[in-house]
Amino acid sequence: MEKEVKQPLAGLKVLDLSQIMAGPYCTMILADLGAEVIKVEKPGTGDDSREMGPYVNGESTCFAQINRNKKGIALNLKHPEAREIVYEMVRWADVLVENYRVGVTRSLGLDYETVSAINPRLVYCSISGYGQTGPYASKGGFDLVAQGMTGIMSMTGEPGGRPLKTGIAIYDIGAGLTACYAILAACLHQRATGEGQHIDISLAECGLPWFIWEAAAYFAEGTIPQATGSRHRVSAPYQAFRTRDGYIIIGAANQRTWEKLCLDVLGRSEWITDPRFVTNSDRMANIDALEALLEAEFAKADAATWIQRCEAAGVPCGPINDFAQAVNDPHYSARGMIQELDHPRLGRMKTIGIPTHFSRTPGRLRTAAPLHGQHTDEILEHFGVSAERRARLREVGAIQ
Repeated sequence: MEKEVKQPLAGLKVLDLSQIMAGPYCTMILADLGAEVIKVEKPGTGDDSREMGPYVNGESTCFAQINRNKKGIALNLKHPEAREIVYEMVRWADVLVENYRVGVTRSLGLDYETVSAINPRLVYCSISGYGQTGPYASKGGFDLVAQGMTGIMSMTGEPGGRPLKTGIAIYDIGAGLTACYAILAACLHQRATGEGQHIDISLAECGLPWFIWEAAAYFAEGTIPQATGSRHRVSAPYQAFRTRDGYIIIGAANQRTWEKLCLDVLGRSEWITDPRFVTNSDRMANIDALEALLEAEFAKADAATWIQRCEAAGVPCGPINDFAQAVNDPHYSARGMIQELDHPRLGRMKTIGIPTHFSRTPGRLRTAAPLHGQHTDEILEHFGVSAERRARLREVGAIQ
């Protein structure tokens, strides 16, 4: 019999009071790596993402993708008896994650001050639009609003065009990732000292540290980044180029790969000594002329031919796939990045795999996302709630 491999976060107990994307993405990562996650949903509709399609057999596939490896319980947090159950869970938990609008947890009696008095070692993570303090703290936060506020939409898209958002909810995902590493750091402190703490994560802040090149230019010279299409801000040629039948990405971001592109791929050795293109700074200063020359060459063959030539020459390149092409790429399949799970209503479903590949303690997809309230009785029984009391709690609307 094959010995089960222990996961890196085995034994970590997480109480998940979050919904939709940022918080659930954080707790999904923790669950994928072995944490025990109990997800609390409101009775009736549950997590708001359950009302987001597409649906299969009446079940939201959006919810199913981001809530795997968790157990689910339906509690009415406004009911005092349900709140007492949550307090029991707080005593059990190492970590609590919530993403309510600032002030809601206090009105529910589930704010950090209240629950840390119950469990002083609790790591309590709040994810909100603008953080727990500051002039915007009371505002509701959304991914798209954060993209606009932080400036990313002003630098996304073609020069002179309309501001564009990124293709995915980058700030929701980014907030979930930021919360995840913050929680793990706080857990190290917790295990060393026995102390818990409150972590304050803001959608509108999590992405600012990603603007490394933009910050370098602005703080040094006052340069405000503008939209550049697919062009890189400081390297050339490093962008998408049109070929005979579509686009490819070329990443000749240093002098060595630029020269290989000219010599081994395009056969244009004269470009290496052209005064406009001698150095990266020269190429950036003459990017319009460089792009026109390169696209005239790339138009002579199809994308597959150019990718083959670049790969043979050691010039970084690749296709621009749509999502279907991406998830069906044999490389991702070989790396286990497309997985399957058995869901009680969706049947055999595909999902994105785990991108962290540990040699000794790998993550694992254990269970599909729970049905609404699927584990309510199981969880309550674990916390000592008798069948008679569960029946009464259902009658008064405290649980579902």
